[in-house]
Amino acid sequence: MAQRILEAADIESLDPSAIPRIRTPERLAVFASRAARLRQLASRSNPIAGYLRLMAALADAQQAVLAHFKAQPPSPELIASAQQYSMPLIPALSGARDPAWRDVLLQLLDKIEAAGPLTPPLVALFARLRALDAATLEAQADAIFAQRFAEVDPASAPFIVAALQVVWTDLAADIDKRAVPYLDTPGLCPVCGSYPVASTVRIGGAYDNYRYLQCGLCATEWHMVRTKCSNCDSTKGIAYHVVGSPEADAATREAEAKNAALKAESCDECHTYRKIGIQAKDYEFEPFADDLASLTLDLLMGEEGYRRASPHPWLWPERTAGGSETEDDEPA
Repeated sequence: MAQRILEAADIESLDPSAIPRIRTPERLAVFASRAARLRQLASRSNPIAGYLRLMAALADAQQAVLAHFKAQPPSPELIASAQQYSMPLIPALSGARDPAWRDVLLQLLDKIEAAGPLTPPLVALFARLRALDAATLEAQADAIFAQRFAEVDPASAPFIVAALQVVWTDLAADIDKRAVPYLDTPGLCPVCGSYPVASTVRIGGAYDNYRYLQCGLCATEWHMVRTKCSNCDSTKGIAYHVVGSPEADAATREAEAKNAALKAESCDECHTYRKIGIQAKDYEFEPFADDLASLTLDLLMGEEGYRRASPHPWLWPERTAGGSETEDDEPA
């Protein structure tokens, strides 16, 4: 009698004690929760509070548009091919995307304008975005996905990314978790192939005490073991950094590091870092929002010789005269 060999996903579905591999975004709350967290973080005397409030309005607009938006789902053939070749289900880098994202962008701009008066620079920026033709917008989307920094307008990028996020989050919210393939590159999102923005050690239910990376595009989360670099997959030279009191003694600094809800996880193999939040120490932690709001930690990591493993999608790097990427302390 022939016996079928179970795939890893089949085994996971049969074992009630298995670690849930995928957390898909909650359609009714994903952007609303992000907006609420951004406002909460802005209220804590944050040096970029004004920018966080603007981005909260953008997240509110995303939630409102998502409520009435449906993207073209991947075909069964595409899903089967992705599973066969261990590729993302709906790859952002494929260049094939629903052109409706450009209309989503205009809707987002409309909703932000309706939410309150804009500063003159924002009025000018929105006018430029509305004037861009389809070819230029698609070229900007291609450059953003490929992280070709020199081709991306940093001021426009957050709004273009936000429109693309609505499309991919809509798709990710409806997928069957069992259909998501295991990638050969574990540090990329198995749904869209994008980079994670940060990670969370979650609490509650089946996810309790497990770490999940959150995709910066589709908001899917996938499990990754702790004390492992999410950029190069190394387990060597992993360390954690926090923003503490500069004049505190060693014991105080150690206590601050132990109790911090947000840390930077660095890797001495690739000299990069990503942030990690401990939900048990701050239940409201939201990876996308908390990463954006913690520029002081980014400055600290830069001073210690580490670079971000990937940029925050709403804080695109500027190009310096020498061609390297930098992140402004004060977003425009």
